[in-house]
Amino acid sequence: MRAYALLALAGFRRYSTYRQAMFAGMATNVVFGMLRLAVLAAAVSSGPIAGYDLAAASTYTWLGQGLMAFVVLGGDGQLSERIRTGDVVVDLYRPWHLQPALFAEDVGRGAYALVVRFAPPVAFGALLFPFRWPEPAVVPAFAVSLVLALTTSFGLRFLLNATTFWLLDNRGLHGLYTLSTWLLCGLAVPLAFFPDWARTALWFTPFPAVLQAPIDVFLSAAPLWTTLAHQAFWAVTVMAAGHLVLQRAVRRVVVQGG
Repeated sequence: MRAYALLALAGFRRYSTYRQAMFAGMATNVVFGMLRLAVLAAAVSSGPIAGYDLAAASTYTWLGQGLMAFVVLGGDGQLSERIRTGDVVVDLYRPWHLQPALFAEDVGRGAYALVVRFAPPVAFGALLFPFRWPEPAVVPAFAVSLVLALTTSFGLRFLLNATTFWLLDNRGLHGLYTLSTWLLCGLAVPLAFFPDWARTALWFTPFPAVLQAPIDVFLSAAPLWTTLAHQAFWAVTVMAAGHLVLQRAVRRVVVQGG
């Protein structure tokens, strides 16, 4: 456990060295947040849509802008690049399990992103636009929801990167994942805006657990236990799937190496 705690600390320190990139990303989030809010504000100007009034739409927008970096919504390609070059073999021989080791590092990254990329856009939106703060009883549930969102996102990204063991180059799949996730997770528009059948179908996938679920918990008047249960289910499911896929990939590497 000490090794994984050190990896989390290393992840925090690693991303804290890129201060200019982080602040540039934060500024980009704020600018695009204002653009997205202008569109949603125009949509709800004649009346609430699916329970979203101006304050809820503003809160949804700024939470979404902050969560994008926290959960790495577009995915990452560090593991896939190491698989493509063969450097992952070194990682597999290290005295740790690769999946929890990478997850620990991602937790450290997420902790730094929470401070630099999540909090500032939310604070900016809360100061300058209508904003709906959560009830005190909801705050612990929101914190749990953030952890589950990060876990689910990491599990999906790990599975995406692990496909490189078979595809060798997963850039096409990565691009498809990035494009589809923005819509399926609730970033493009709230999932409540979708038709009933589409909304129901989407909640049977892990994507809402990454972004829409934390926002729903934040905007709720009481802890949404069913939403948290949905997140917990998918967090466990994608992490377990990643473990199985990695085991199969390791056997493939061993066989090819032999």
